[in-house]
Amino acid sequence: MKIARCLLSLLAAALFATQAVGVAAAQDYPTKQITLVVPFTPAGSVDTVGRLVAQKLSERLGKPVIIENRPGAGSATGTIQVAKSAPDGYTLLLAPSGTYSINPTLYKQLSYDPLKDLTPVALLTHDPLLLVVNKSLPVHSVADLIKLAKEKPGQLSFASPGAGTSLHLLGELLKATAGIQMVHVPYRGGAPAMQDLIAGQVQLMFSDPASAVPQAIAGKVRALGVSSATRLPVAPDIPTMAEAGLPGFAVVSWQGISAPAGTPRPIIDRLNRELRAAMSLPDVQKALIARGQVPIVTPPPAEVASFMKAESERWAKIVRQAGLAGSL
Repeated sequence: MKIARCLLSLLAAALFATQAVGVAAAQDYPTKQITLVVPFTPAGSVDTVGRLVAQKLSERLGKPVIIENRPGAGSATGTIQVAKSAPDGYTLLLAPSGTYSINPTLYKQLSYDPLKDLTPVALLTHDPLLLVVNKSLPVHSVADLIKLAKEKPGQLSFASPGAGTSLHLLGELLKATAGIQMVHVPYRGGAPAMQDLIAGQVQLMFSDPASAVPQAIAGKVRALGVSSATRLPVAPDIPTMAEAGLPGFAVVSWQGISAPAGTPRPIIDRLNRELRAAMSLPDVQKALIARGQVPIVTPPPAEVASFMKAESERWAKIVRQAGLAGSL
């Protein structure tokens, strides 16, 4: 009994010491530059959000927050870098939903587990996506598109910025929901996919509003529906997919920030508070809304973790429904 009590006392002392170190680290944090890893190329939608957030977070913390672009392997390259970094709050990950919730089901072998190797810090945006078609395609609604696809099974092609991306999976979800056959054409990014859509090399795609809305306004593509449950403020005339005839079709991508697993809770809480304040700024919200994104005033880390877990289960179901589980 004495030995057991002694062991318990030692464990309690160790736990107290660890918590004390964490509190002390949070009080001093940050004392140096913070790196925000974006696992995609510069100038894309994820990178744009990352640079906006990095600027505001730097202003609030009083230390530089720099962007490090580490694209590759469907965002796995940059994610693994963060997962293996020291859990001290100086290396963070900004990535969309696919990194957290699609890749674990999509890839046969993934050398990170987002639920085990990363600690959720904050949610930043919900990102509705637009279904757009080539302007010469004789359709003016989602119902028209479905009718044409059924008349010409397998003859329509839809583009995406890459196999396994959320935009690819939305195309697969459209196929499954509407009962149509289409051919997927993956590209190395959204820009070349949009270029080929405009040129008529492919007939349709889901795209982020920042890319699609200007092209639709210019008459280069035709927008048929938005994937979210509500219409976009920047394009209020475009119906939701549900309004356009596909009840229950309401899916958005999202972006969040995580830290390596084991990062002290006081540091996670500090970052969460500062990001919540940054995302509440009117100029931040205005900039994101103008891009067709929905800014999120992030909930506490525990709620972010619950959200990410639920989203992982939801997207895993979509990946399996598309027959893509373990395909990459």
